Amino acid sequence: MSDAKGHEKRVWRGVLVLAVAGLLAGCASAGTQQERHPDDPWEGFNRKVFAFNDVLDRYALKPVARAYRFVTPDPVETGVGNVFSNLGEPRTVLNSLLQGKPRNASVATARFLINTTVGVGGLWDVASRLEVTGREEDFGQTLGVWGWEESRYLVLPLFGPSTVRDTGGRPVDMYSYPTTYIEDDETRLGLTALRLVDKRAGLLDQEALIQGDRYSFVRDAWLQQRRFEVSDGELGDDPFASDEFNFDDGDFDDAFAD
Repeated sequence: MSDAKGHEKRVWRGVLVLAVAGLLAGCASAGTQQERHPDDPWEGFNRKVFAFNDVLDRYALKPVARAYRFVTPDPVETGVGNVFSNLGEPRTVLNSLLQGKPRNASVATARFLINTTVGVGGLWDVASRLEVTGREEDFGQTLGVWGWEESRYLVLPLFGPSTVRDTGGRPVDMYSYPTTYIEDDETRLGLTALRLVDKRAGLLDQEALIQGDRYSFVRDAWLQQRRFEVSDGELGDDPFASDEFNFDDGDFDDAFAD
């Protein structure tokens, strides 16, 4: 695997880990109040949404994801994830162009064409094996490049950590994802549900042990990660550059034992 691909996987693994941590980490820290964070003026509201997301994940999404993992062979699960990742390449093309990054746009275009054809609809990530790799881009990052660099932190029901800026970019991200244009409602909603469950199943072995005030940890790390992505790494080191992640479901469950 190339260094670029390894970096890309670490970045997006970090984002996904923190997103799920946001779903999981409300209850243990709901009563903890610390000095107000300048980017989190709505902390009371955000902590309540954090707790809501945790309940939803523990009693609905996580059990379904475990069942999906149990019945789905590993090659099939990998292929499903590859397909959804491949469908995200047009979004990267659009936002790369809007950010004035023609090279990244051309790389994303090449990845989409290679994986859609040679990779049979994206089931196999042939482009990465050929070392055709780039950075994923979304409209929240585009708004950051356009000048909206800092934004207030906001925890969204179901979606987890975000900012006002990134929330505003969600409609563009939605309409730049191909499954949005599937006319049959059952097919479109079914694919959306499969995408969510597949993403959650991919995190079952990657639930981070978060120490201290879990809400504050997730918030601070997530904001740092987004700043890194918006600046393409110019604001500092990748906070998820280390591969030394030790995950244990038991550790996470212990946090809620009280």
